[in-house]
Amino acid sequence: MENTDSERPKRRVERDSMGELEVPDGAYYGASTMRAVRNFPISDLRLQRGFIRALGLIKLASARTNHDLGLLDSSIAEAIERAARDVADGALDDQFVVDVFQTGSGTSTNMNANEVISNRAIQLVGGKIGSRTPVHPNDHVNLCQSSNDVIPSAMQLAALIGIREDLIPAMEGLQRALRHKAEEFMPIVKTGRTHLQDATPIRLGQEFLGYAGQAERSIRRLRYAEAELSELPLGGTAVGTGINAHPEFAARACRAISDLARVEVRETNNHFQAQSTLDSVVAASGVLRGIAVSMMKIGSDLRWMGSGPRAGIGELKLPEVQPGSSIMPGKVNAVIVEAVCQTAAQVFGNDQTIATSALYGSNFELNVMMPVAAYNLLQSIDLLASSLDNLTSQCIVGLEATKRGPEMVEKGLAICTALVPEIGYDAAAAISKVADGTGETIREVARQKTSLSVEDLDRLLDPATMTEPGLTGAPGVG
Repeated sequence: MENTDSERPKRRVERDSMGELEVPDGAYYGASTMRAVRNFPISDLRLQRGFIRALGLIKLASARTNHDLGLLDSSIAEAIERAARDVADGALDDQFVVDVFQTGSGTSTNMNANEVISNRAIQLVGGKIGSRTPVHPNDHVNLCQSSNDVIPSAMQLAALIGIREDLIPAMEGLQRALRHKAEEFMPIVKTGRTHLQDATPIRLGQEFLGYAGQAERSIRRLRYAEAELSELPLGGTAVGTGINAHPEFAARACRAISDLARVEVRETNNHFQAQSTLDSVVAASGVLRGIAVSMMKIGSDLRWMGSGPRAGIGELKLPEVQPGSSIMPGKVNAVIVEAVCQTAAQVFGNDQTIATSALYGSNFELNVMMPVAAYNLLQSIDLLASSLDNLTSQCIVGLEATKRGPEMVEKGLAICTALVPEIGYDAAAAISKVADGTGETIREVARQKTSLSVEDLDRLLDPATMTEPGLTGAPGVG
């Protein structure tokens, strides 16, 4: 049965440079956005809240700057600022309807923002939505701007805010938790492992000190990423020359953005590199990839040390958060760590997408794979921040050490290393081979094969001293 006129969704006619087009009657977006919706029915992916927030802040700062420069009347500038604030605050998120997979410059999303802000501003001053007056999406909302400088600026600003507000705090929380565990576990001496084989003793706390160091250095690298992202291409307009933009616009707008977003941004001193490449985004993504690698290493270690509880290594007891099997009663798995490792894998893939976008999307004066690069960069930040918070709260703070690690130290073969300064490498290796074959300890075989006294062996094979530099490993030291 065909719908009657009364059942059909109400439409209004909007116009852009290509002509008229029907849009939903209640929509704030217009014809350009509607064309993009029709042109790109690719996926259900949309640019994230953080990107829309950044876009709104840029439009707000631009209107304020253009008013200060005498380019916009007070009434128009104020209406744009109010509408852009609605965008930044998330009140109009449902109006951003363009697919991530769209025009490579992000023009469709920029025009989506321009139309939404224009129509909302028109509504605020009592005008007719869709009339493009008194607030025009191009002439007023997009004044001194181009999609080619706004979209990369929004990408960088959104990433900068996400790193500052979410990822660094998550990493700092993880670092504190790991440092606390390092102190808690420092008295516990266990067998070290290299190549997944027994090595000389190490303190469990020293291992966690290493993990805390990874978090600390990840934060330091994020500061570098912030510096890269804070240099905005805003003001370059179409190809980096700044055509149709006031010469003071970019510097002033960046100061306004810094005040609004509470992060420091500045105009690039080379618009041609900033606008024709994704180099700063590639650098930031590389830092995120490095964090993912660190988290994969920490997660892998925790899973290994928590394996068992009887047939595995079993040196750590991970918090039990849910049943681990639908068929094996009582089984509990390292699910929190597994989630972190899966997050890391996603970040690896996102980084590859960003690198590909930068490599194959940058031709001459513009990169034309910006929307997908933005989506992946922001997803990596969001995923890392939330998964690290989850790892800290649901795993690290509840970790417990078992007795398994200390119990295995005396049985370890690599402690024969401490005998080398006294009897030489070859003799120590021979003792290790005998112990491995008989099942005896290094101490027991050394009593048989050397002239070392019980006191000498107690001194040399004290596992605690093997974990402290300078206490063993040189003749006469002890």
